[in-house]
Amino acid sequence: MPVSLPPALDLSLDLLRCPTCRTRRLHPECGALRCPVGHTFDLARHGYASLLTGSRATSGDDAAMVQARDRFLSTGTYVPVREVAARLAADAMPEQGTVVDVGCGTGYYLAGVLDQLPGARGLGLDTSVRALRSAARAHDRAAAVTWDVFRPFPLVDGAADVVLDVFAPRNPAEFHRVLRATGRLIVVRPTGRHLAELRGQVPAMVTIDPAKEQRLHRALTPFFEAVVTEQVDYSASLSRLDVLDLVSMTPSARHVSRSDLNDGSFLPDQVTVSVLATAYQPR
Repeated sequence: MPVSLPPALDLSLDLLRCPTCRTRRLHPECGALRCPVGHTFDLARHGYASLLTGSRATSGDDAAMVQARDRFLSTGTYVPVREVAARLAADAMPEQGTVVDVGCGTGYYLAGVLDQLPGARGLGLDTSVRALRSAARAHDRAAAVTWDVFRPFPLVDGAADVVLDVFAPRNPAEFHRVLRATGRLIVVRPTGRHLAELRGQVPAMVTIDPAKEQRLHRALTPFFEAVVTEQVDYSASLSRLDVLDLVSMTPSARHVSRSDLNDGSFLPDQVTVSVLATAYQPR
């Protein structure tokens, strides 16, 4: 039986362009999305559209990582991070605006933005089909499609009022192309103090490059100018299960296993959460 077009995807269909032709719009037909010349893309029964072509839509975010992320985010530990991203986005968007979340994961941050703007719509892009199963259900106005941030986005020019990038890779040229001239790019990234207590106890965790801010500035400056930056710093109390989930939901899960952490080793019960959130305007 053909999969029906999810309402949120129907709401955002005008934003999409064929990833093969790169010029033609997509329309629903027989449980799929098609362009006028016949390129066809499946609609998953889990509610997202499979637009990624030429490579498998997979990433390090496997089922275990996504489950860990869902559990950890449900604790509310990152609510202040979600709130600053949502506020910066809401400040930059019209009531009926469009937000595109690149590297959306489970849709947690995108849903936070949409909660602030009852008339807005959202579209999440991610390579992980496991994460997109959650993202497609994260909010009734949030659509989800498979995509790789390093390839030209399957979006029309000027599609978004806000591009959201939270703890995700970046493609400055494509961010600039899909943003409207009055739009904003919101980038949230960790500082060197983020989770320092945990990284101190788990040497295999991925470190934060001290030159991260300089690299970000060099990459974005040709396309964007910073408008406002906010720093969010607080201490969070965590149970042992929270700590295990926190490690397991990040790229560090590729370097340290849950069983390694469960061997009775000391894990901190409190960590520093420290991020920078910047709103950029297109040049």
